[in-house]
Amino acid sequence: MNHRWFRTVLLSSIATGALIFAITGTRAQGGSQTSAEVRTAEQAFRNIQVLKGIPADQIIPSMQFMSNSLGVECAFCHDETAFEKDGNEAKATARTMIRMQMAINKDHFDGHPQITCYSCHRGAHEPVGVPIITDEERKHTEAKTGTALPTADQILDKYIQASGGAEALKKITSRSSKGAINFGERKVPLEVFAKAPGQRVSIVHTPNGDSITAYDGHSGWLGSPGGNPPRDMSAAEAEAAQFDADFYLPLDLKKMFDQLRVRAADKIGDHEVILVIGMKQGRPPLRLFFDQQSGLLVRSVRYAETPLGRNPTQLDYADYREQNGIKLPFRWTLARPLGRFTIQIDQMQQNVPIDDSKFAKPAAQSKVDPQK
Repeated sequence: MNHRWFRTVLLSSIATGALIFAITGTRAQGGSQTSAEVRTAEQAFRNIQVLKGIPADQIIPSMQFMSNSLGVECAFCHDETAFEKDGNEAKATARTMIRMQMAINKDHFDGHPQITCYSCHRGAHEPVGVPIITDEERKHTEAKTGTALPTADQILDKYIQASGGAEALKKITSRSSKGAINFGERKVPLEVFAKAPGQRVSIVHTPNGDSITAYDGHSGWLGSPGGNPPRDMSAAEAEAAQFDADFYLPLDLKKMFDQLRVRAADKIGDHEVILVIGMKQGRPPLRLFFDQQSGLLVRSVRYAETPLGRNPTQLDYADYREQNGIKLPFRWTLARPLGRFTIQIDQMQQNVPIDDSKFAKPAAQSKVDPQK
């Protein structure tokens, strides 16, 4: 596999509806971690000095957050042949900066990560301390006044109707799709199977084997190419997977949140949109952008909490087509600070039989000694 492409996929991958590659070679011990085990970072990884005590599954998201904030890749701080190895000045500086960040947040923000790497770096490895002079004259936009915003209930009701209506949506109970996931000029075949009320599996057929992202209705798991055993999703990954697996999303949005807020928003492409922010105690907000004319969902932005800050994931929904009386997006573009990819569906069938075993995590297979 092309090493540069692999790195791009790794940095832009998500845990739901897209490609996942396992990060190997950095763990202190082999084997997969069950949901019953809650190991700390220093128990699962070698040479943890600053992020001690956090859950082990937060290490990789924390590393991704630093990559996003500084616009760098793993090799900026790490020896890629031995991630735990010291000697890189940038790695020592990163540890100092993390300690500083945590101290500021502890003393001034009750320990919440309000000050992050991105606060100063803004996507560059050198922090920004001087206001930037723009190349163009700043455009001043007049605030719209006198225009009352619709309520969240009105927006979500319009979304239900634009999708085909509650009755038509409930008539569909399963969905099988085929298409491709596009990374720039590279295209890889993909299949997606979904079943009501909340089961979903995507299978990406890579040159090295299948990459699988699955949610069985209760928990999620990931399968990577190369014969590695499947692993359970982290809590943040499972929460995102559950949202993507919601078969009746237009009908269920009102039930998901403690509070819904409506805000005016800028255009997304050619779409005049309006923003609904879903709030739930103890979780990051979810931002949903709806086309003001059609009422369809155009974009969602969600966040994964890490000890250093929030990692954003943006999903754009396009190419809506009517299928069996309901409208569905046939194209999804996923974007993160360091990469993006697009999933394009070419074929879709609904109300097809799909056995529950399709979504189940395979049982771990023990190696058999061929001499016995």
